[in-house]
Amino acid sequence: MGILEGNRAGLLAGKTALITGAGTGIGRETALLLAAEGATVVLVGRRQHVLDEVATVVADAGGTALTRSAHVENAEEVRELVAWTSKSAGPVDLLVNNAGGASKVGDVRRLDEAEWNAVIGVNLTGVYLLTQAVLPDMVANGGGTIVTISSLAALRPTLLGGAPYGAAKAGVRNFMAYLRNTFRDDLIRATCILPGEVNTPILDSRAAPPSADARAAMVQPEDVAQAVLLCATLPQRTLVEELVIAPTRQRDRTAETEKSRWTGTA
Repeated sequence: MGILEGNRAGLLAGKTALITGAGTGIGRETALLLAAEGATVVLVGRRQHVLDEVATVVADAGGTALTRSAHVENAEEVRELVAWTSKSAGPVDLLVNNAGGASKVGDVRRLDEAEWNAVIGVNLTGVYLLTQAVLPDMVANGGGTIVTISSLAALRPTLLGGAPYGAAKAGVRNFMAYLRNTFRDDLIRATCILPGEVNTPILDSRAAPPSADARAAMVQPEDVAQAVLLCATLPQRTLVEELVIAPTRQRDRTAETEKSRWTGTA
């Protein structure tokens, strides 16, 4: 039968969903689920060929996907992206801010300014720029949904995520609260999802990438995608403000943390 389960209309039929970081991990799985519910998904990332691969999976299942490479921390590229999306697929009804990245250097004493700015740019500035770009149409059209993938590092930052990653994820959590407090009467639903460790490619940038067994016990990308789908398909009268998802089992990260402490030393 396939991911679309026949010809049913789907809970998101007629909606346009823009998903950043859509080539892998949480973004990819979210795109598949939203497309299965009838949304036209706009896949955004830095690597065009990876986005095209996801779009092919969506199309083969009977869904509709558009792709566009962009740097979400670049204001001009974001404005062009949103204008192109509106022209090609219609105004954005659902924005999923998923693009992210962490620093390779865990100890802030050895973290250079360029790496700090790069992590803040993709995790925080990109969320601001995309939200600013889609918000006018959402308000004018009577509502919309913005889901931002933060992290438990926003609440419990560690050397594994690094200083700028935790700061940026705390920043987007605060920004989603700002949106709720300011625009909820315009029927703008702003949700922050805070996952614990998720088995995504971002783990590969750590000083000591987790083992395969450790990754298998983590939250999986499809688990977070299910949460995004829930937030996007509830009746408009209902808002999920925050949602925390964590692995059931805790693991010993002492060795990984200690190795991260010394990354970047001469």
